[in-house]
Amino acid sequence: MAKNLVIVESPAKAKTIEKILGKDFEVKSCFGHIRDLEKDDMGIDIENNFKPKYVIPDDKEKVVKELKKLAKDTDEVWLATDEDREGEAISWHLCEVLNLDPKTTKRIVFHEITKPAIENAVQHPRKLDMDRVNAQQARRILDRIVGFEISPVLWRKMSMRNSLSAGRVQSVAVRLIVEREREINAFQTVSTFKVEAWFTGKDINGKSISFKAEGPGKFKTAEDAEKFLQECVGAAYTVKDIQVKPGKKSPAAPFTTSTLQQEASRKLGYSVSKTMLLAQKLYESGNITYMRTDSVNLSDTAITEIEKAIKASFGEKYHQHRKFKNKNESAQEAHEAIRPTYMENATVEDSDTRKLYELIWKRTIASQMADAELEKTIAKIDISTNHDELTASGEVLKFDGFLKVYLEGHDDEDETEEQEGSLPPLAVKQSLDLREMKATERFSRPAPRYTEASLVKKLEELGIGRPSTYAPTITTIQKRNYVEKRDKEGVKRDFRILILKADKISKLTEAENTGAEKSKLFPTDLGMIVTDFLNQYFNNVMDYGFTAKIEEEFDEIASGKKVWNKMLKEFYSPFHKDVENTLENAERVKGERPLGVDAASGKPVVARMGRYGPMIQIGSVEDEEKPRFAKLKATQSIETISMEEAMELFKLPRNLGLFEGTDVIINIGRFGPYAQHDKKFYSLKKEMDPYTVELDEVAPLIAEKRTAKDERTIKIFEKEKIQILKGPYGPYIKQGLKNYKIPKEKIETAADITLEEAKAIIEDVKANPPKKKAPPRKKKAE
Repeated sequence: MAKNLVIVESPAKAKTIEKILGKDFEVKSCFGHIRDLEKDDMGIDIENNFKPKYVIPDDKEKVVKELKKLAKDTDEVWLATDEDREGEAISWHLCEVLNLDPKTTKRIVFHEITKPAIENAVQHPRKLDMDRVNAQQARRILDRIVGFEISPVLWRKMSMRNSLSAGRVQSVAVRLIVEREREINAFQTVSTFKVEAWFTGKDINGKSISFKAEGPGKFKTAEDAEKFLQECVGAAYTVKDIQVKPGKKSPAAPFTTSTLQQEASRKLGYSVSKTMLLAQKLYESGNITYMRTDSVNLSDTAITEIEKAIKASFGEKYHQHRKFKNKNESAQEAHEAIRPTYMENATVEDSDTRKLYELIWKRTIASQMADAELEKTIAKIDISTNHDELTASGEVLKFDGFLKVYLEGHDDEDETEEQEGSLPPLAVKQSLDLREMKATERFSRPAPRYTEASLVKKLEELGIGRPSTYAPTITTIQKRNYVEKRDKEGVKRDFRILILKADKISKLTEAENTGAEKSKLFPTDLGMIVTDFLNQYFNNVMDYGFTAKIEEEFDEIASGKKVWNKMLKEFYSPFHKDVENTLENAERVKGERPLGVDAASGKPVVARMGRYGPMIQIGSVEDEEKPRFAKLKATQSIETISMEEAMELFKLPRNLGLFEGTDVIINIGRFGPYAQHDKKFYSLKKEMDPYTVELDEVAPLIAEKRTAKDERTIKIFEKEKIQILKGPYGPYIKQGLKNYKIPKEKIETAADITLEEAKAIIEDVKANPPKKKAPPRKKKAE
């Protein structure tokens, strides 16, 4: 038995640290949190100063038992969980469960898993920081209160389903997405005409090159644009003025959690959760510093190492010492930015994490490199016929500086300048030859929908959430079906072009694809309805400023300036009154939107939320005849669907005709679009639209699926709808939509199973259902 027991959260981290510390230290993992609030009765004694009631989950009993034994038999226990509030709370829970004295137990922290950092931490242990623990406790308790008290209100006041829930940060994130969607839906596109002229000139070698100049502004109508071009007929073009200005570009600061999530999304296409998963792997294997931080600071040692790397690779003129300042003054446990632990390693061997590591390495090294030096030339060109001006701009890179390594990406909503080319040498009073001038119709655009990365950026700007909460927040709102991440196809749109060439004006119309979006966050109808309800009755919880203020109060608790249960009491009293008032006075939410009257039946048509999602209903439940229902398409919404589009949905079921002498019927069921043929059902492929798909597309699908099913089928009991099928892990029994495992002793003789034996297996599985596997460990709670 080693003299020292070190406890960390993850096995990977344990493995790396154990190699560093040697034989006197045994390093064990507690696999994240070992306790959580009990599920029954909220797990909080509100009357007793918000005292939490913690329990050890079933899946952690074995881990706790092992740690207790090891702690008892060792001389010294060291707590080496992560350095943020969550890590501090895990260490405190370990003290409580393992009967360790928090005042004397050694707590060690480090920003990177390297030999010098670990050895330094062991030489300078500290005590548990109860202020940080209490800040984390306050967050966990407050979030449990909000979820526990609001969710039953949603169940009672919204008739859609009983699985609705609300969360403090998550509900505000959904609100941002809902408001952006409504901005887009309400946006009125305006067209204007932009004038551009192309001239030719000679470069320094006497070679003709073409360059572009822009017109005096945007024209509101085609008539105004045409009038301007008409005025330019027969004009002479002369360089009126030239300005040459030096310019520079500076590198971005090294990564924080949110900027890493944003840049990995832009440059690598990673989701926020994937970025954090890979970053954690890099940290635990000793390749990067701690990945949950909102600091842009670099240690003096790191800066020295970066300087060496820059001078060795690029030369002294590429180095520029910089100190970046945190925008967020209350940067939580923020000691350093995310950076490689060893700057001499420009890459890593692991293929999964390599791209992310290289992105971090490039951003870190670029942050200490020289500015890029530019020369910008702006030429004003006079039009002789109306004395308006055209403007030509050119940019030349004189010294690449940090651009040699890295250029920061941009989101859709960022106004990015058009890349400017170089201009030929120009002189004042020089005459220019016009090749052609165009006035092109352009359309105004609404703000784009959020990506995961741009939502993180917005949450950070508003002060909502902290580095550890961004990824779980975005995952949760998608799991709850309040938001979905999907692509949107563009639509064709015509635009007009007026062309002046050889003193003649011509007109043409071209088409462009507009509105296409990739991996954007769309609110679901459910998300919109829940957001409206919460906005109406819980405006404090949904207020951006209020949510940010709560985060600031957590920061104050962490720094010892505020008492955690006092802060909770201040929040709870008005909040609980809102809950009681809403339960008593709020009307039930129908989530309906009247669309009109069905011409054929004279019955009302409404778009509404149903048990299985948004749908159209013709008629009322009070009518003698049952109402008719149709499910909305994935791209349609209750808020925007038109009467005409709604009636199109009732074209199902469609009879496509005969295949092998039997009708093929297309319809949509609970599990999506399907084809019915010869009393059997076949799910349509994702790309098949049930409203337009034809028989020649569906018939091969039926034949293919039938063949695959025949190959899988071992035995069928038609009357009882019981099948014995081949699966990837061996034979199994299927009845209806449910699968039942065949006992090991029957697997070899599955083809011989009788109907009675199959029924007995089904009954036995129902009576003794298999235990569900514990979900994978979540490193961070919400």
